[in-house]
Amino acid sequence: MLPLKWWETAVIYQIYPRSFQDSDGDGIGDLRGITSRLDYISNLGVDAIWISPFFKSPQKDFGYDVSDYCDINPQYGTLGDFDNLLATAHGLNLKVIVDFVPAHCSDQHLWFSESRKSRDNPKADWFHWVDPKKDGSAPTNWLSFFGGRAWTWEPRRQQYYLHNFLPSQPNLNHANTAVCEALMDVVRFWFDRGVDGFRLDAVHTINGDSAPYKDNLPNLNFKVGPLPQDQQPFFRQLHGSAQLNQPAIQKFSEAIRLVADGYNDRFLMGEVDGDNDTAMQVSDVFTAQGRLHATYNFDMLEWGGLSVNEIKVAISNAIKVFNGTGRISFAFSNHDVPRVASRQLKSLGLHPQQGDSMQLLLLKLETCLIGSACMYQGEELGLEDAINIPVERLQDPWGLEFAPSFFGRDSCRTPMVWNSNELNGGFSSAEETWLPVMDEHLNRSAFSQAGKSGSIYSQFSSFLKWRKTQPALMEENEMTVPTGGSKEIIFIRKSKKQNLQCIFDFEQLTAKFEEI
Repeated sequence: MLPLKWWETAVIYQIYPRSFQDSDGDGIGDLRGITSRLDYISNLGVDAIWISPFFKSPQKDFGYDVSDYCDINPQYGTLGDFDNLLATAHGLNLKVIVDFVPAHCSDQHLWFSESRKSRDNPKADWFHWVDPKKDGSAPTNWLSFFGGRAWTWEPRRQQYYLHNFLPSQPNLNHANTAVCEALMDVVRFWFDRGVDGFRLDAVHTINGDSAPYKDNLPNLNFKVGPLPQDQQPFFRQLHGSAQLNQPAIQKFSEAIRLVADGYNDRFLMGEVDGDNDTAMQVSDVFTAQGRLHATYNFDMLEWGGLSVNEIKVAISNAIKVFNGTGRISFAFSNHDVPRVASRQLKSLGLHPQQGDSMQLLLLKLETCLIGSACMYQGEELGLEDAINIPVERLQDPWGLEFAPSFFGRDSCRTPMVWNSNELNGGFSSAEETWLPVMDEHLNRSAFSQAGKSGSIYSQFSSFLKWRKTQPALMEENEMTVPTGGSKEIIFIRKSKKQNLQCIFDFEQLTAKFEEI
């Protein structure tokens, strides 16, 4: 068996750049700020950083609406700032993964500005333009993630264009080979600068199949409930029947893999999802030979949290598809869901005073599973979700659309707190930050926790050092299907040198490891 690639066992630290560290006093985090905190990340013991989008953008969806894939948004700095960040990270033996958005761009991108002018310009078919039905209505029943129809009328062309998210995020037409070639040029641009990999945003929302466009089928299992997906019309449809996970997407997967294989040791991780219980099968398709290296697993990111048995099922489903390949990345938190320190307390039936022990246990669990693990900034501090952001301070377009029934994702995106004795917790010298700094985070400031014996940061840092000495965790990706009672998760990681039994006790909130 060949030695594992770095990404097959990597612990990846996700950075949301707007909220990590502000270096110039405008209240918004930036690349220089990230660079100034790389020692903190390196000392934790992770292997890589994943930076959410920092490309030039009008910031209507905070970087997931790109207006120039090969430049930096001025709020975040310059290409020179990025090159310095990259060099500093590599000097600390940290890989750098960039968030790439291939399914859609901003309506301010030059590609779309030209495409919308007429039906016969050079970029005319770079996006999905469709004539209205005879009654003037949209071509299909497709809905947007962020509310409303997934089609918007363009008077100049007298056609509708497709957007799976905001109307200002038009979907690129991947049926056009010129679109794919342009995106591959972007990939080469960043690989040539030294980037180690891409996290590919919402790859399952790429639209590449030609007309006629079909309607989505109804989701007969939909029930109104307390969670966001239980309240919005988007989830009343089955999107894999027409709108999402189209077969033509894999042409993109194969094209970007071919480019990546032309460089040394580059990594491609796709964010994908599917209808109901098909998510893992969708992931299997995306990581077939010659496609993506891994997929980002949503199954442990449930908005309402998971019970121990539900976590066990999520792990088991992943293992059945991916065991022995390392083609998956696990995560309990990211920039799109409430923080795990809050989300999991209720679902596990724990008292708030048990939060730190739970957070540490979950970090240990995800970094003992096969494949890589992604942790979100602040998990190492046990930061809780922000629940008292004033409505007038909301920024997330999803929350702005549905508040007050749903306040969006701002609650997990508030700024990091570095030093409780400084203005804005050391995040920024600005009078007002883009989202408010949470007072409840001040007693968990990064520098105080990093230097504190017994903190989550200190204990997890020690654990990661131990992890790297265990052949069963680092040399082969094989594990048994988890067992255990209703309050424990038990599995064995296997290698030629070591069989390591991993026992995670959710009653005592302890982890135990035994060679067998």
